[in-house]
Order: sequence, then C-alpha cells, then structure tokens
Amino acid sequence: MNGVTDHNAHEFSKQLLKVAENELHENQCTREQSLQQLRNWLAKNMDILNMRCDDGFLLRFLRAKKFNVPLAQQSILKYLNIKRTFPHLSTQLDLLDAKLNDIISSGYIFATPKRDKNGRRVVIVNAKGFNAKLYGSSEQAKVHFLTYEFLMEDPLTQMVGVTHIGNFSGVTTHHITNWKPVEFARVFKWGEQSLPMRHKEIHLINLPSGLRWLVEFAKTRVSLKIRKRLTVHSNAEELCKAIDPECLPQELGGRMSTEEMLNLWKCELLEKRETILKLDEITLLTDCGIQCKKTGKLKNVAHFLKHYECLEGSFRKLEID
Repeated sequence: MNGVTDHNAHEFSKQLLKVAENELHENQCTREQSLQQLRNWLAKNMDILNMRCDDGFLLRFLRAKKFNVPLAQQSILKYLNIKRTFPHLSTQLDLLDAKLNDIISSGYIFATPKRDKNGRRVVIVNAKGFNAKLYGSSEQAKVHFLTYEFLMEDPLTQMVGVTHIGNFSGVTTHHITNWKPVEFARVFKWGEQSLPMRHKEIHLINLPSGLRWLVEFAKTRVSLKIRKRLTVHSNAEELCKAIDPECLPQELGGRMSTEEMLNLWKCELLEKRETILKLDEITLLTDCGIQCKKTGKLKNVAHFLKHYECLEGSFRKLEID
C-alpha cells in the first residue's frame, strides 16, 4: 500500500487495507485528492510558516480525521496552536537533552518493540520512572510529546492507532502536585483534540484506591469515545488477558525486560531526532482560523475575515464532524 514504509507493514497488509478502506475511507483516489486539497489550502494560508508538506506528515492529519479535509485543516491548526500556546511543554523535544534522556532512561515512558495483534505500538507509562522531586511538569510533558511525535511519524501507527498502558505503581503525592490543576486540565483536554493520534485502547494498572478520583477527573476532560476505551485492571494477570504478554515488559507479565525495551526504544528515537527537532521551525502566527468545537464559530473572526481571500477554497467548506 502506498505510503506504508514500516518494516512490519507486510505482516498487516490485508488488515491495513481493511482498516484504511472501512475505518479511514482511504484509498489511492481519496489519498491523492485530499493531499492536493490540503497542499492548496496550506499554500494560501498566510498564518502558517515553514510548514512541512511531505505526504507522511500531512497524512497523519488526514488519517486522524478519516480524510475529511476541512477537519484535517482544523487538526493542523490545533496541533500547531498547542505548540504555540505551550512551547515550554511541547517544543525542544531532544532525546539528547540531559533531563529528557534521564527520564526516558529511567523507564518513565516508552513504546514496546513488538506490536499488538492489531499492529499497534504499545506505549507504557511507569509512574515510578519519573522522579517528581527532581523534574517538573515541563520535562514530564516533553517526554510525552517526544514519544507521540515519534509515533505519529509512522504510517502504520497513523492507520491502526496506539494502545496505552499506565502503570501507577510507585506513584506519590509529588507526582500529583507536580502540575498546576488548571494547566493540567488544559493540556490534557487540548492534547486529545490537538494531536492527530488514534487512541484505541487505554489500560490502567496498580491504581491506588485513593487516586480513583484522578481517573474520574480525567474522564471529564476527554471525549465519550476515549472514556469507553479506558479499562482499569486489578493486576498483571488481568492485564495479560487483554494485552499479548509479548508486548509487555516483565514486571507487567511480559517476556522482555524494561532495560532491553528501553535500549531499543532509545535507538528508534535517535533515528528520528533531527526530524522531530525540525518540527519547531513550523510556526502558527495566530489562532484566528481555529473553530470552536462547541459553538462552531471561529475564535478570531475579525482577523480571519482580514485574511479570508488568502484562505479561500476548502476553508470555505469548513464543517464539524
């Protein structure tokens, strides 16, 4: 299939074709037409500078929005706006930065090398791997954004999505108080809306009873679709019934040690280091074109009208899914 370069893609070719056609409305015709429409819109958009326009980058937005071009346009604007609004959390994502490297090396967040039965990468988040006394919310957010930026580069992941596993073993009050509540709520909510990822499954394990409120709070900040995909497991044995143990580290009932997985993961990140760092060159000058999900209205109508002639075309057909 065009655009798929993952070394395991051949194993999922039939599944990919089915997912692409049935779930994403993707075929060669829609792909080519949608890419051209998106490029035409970007060429006329005066508010985006240094945009990356290769197929792989643009397809992450089209696939996330099932090839609805106006929604993909909104996805691009929201993705760039989160970087514009929270640069201290979402830019300068350098694996070789001493702080970020230490957090990743400690096993806080990584994708396991083996994909699950649906071809998805499995992202593990270990609370005990993050030293909340030593690092703040900005470093914590950056390693998440670094992980997601890497995964969004992969065509196969764009199609089939990601499985998340949150291991709360070792969580402390320092982890909870590391974030200002208002900023956490905004980033958490904006993250789902702004990152073009397909979050297919979310599994939580070793969740202390005293933190059940945190999960309930998180549920209020995400869509109903995401809430339905969230499962809390009592133990590793229960988790292994839902996730292939081959995709899990040993402490969660898997076969491979976390250390082995981390070494492989850091090698993957290093290969894409320059690609991810160059994303900081893309600049959104204003949020005027972003449409409010609740009201359907543009955030900055006056500014939008000023630039309307330069944004004609598919933007005029903007609609809410």
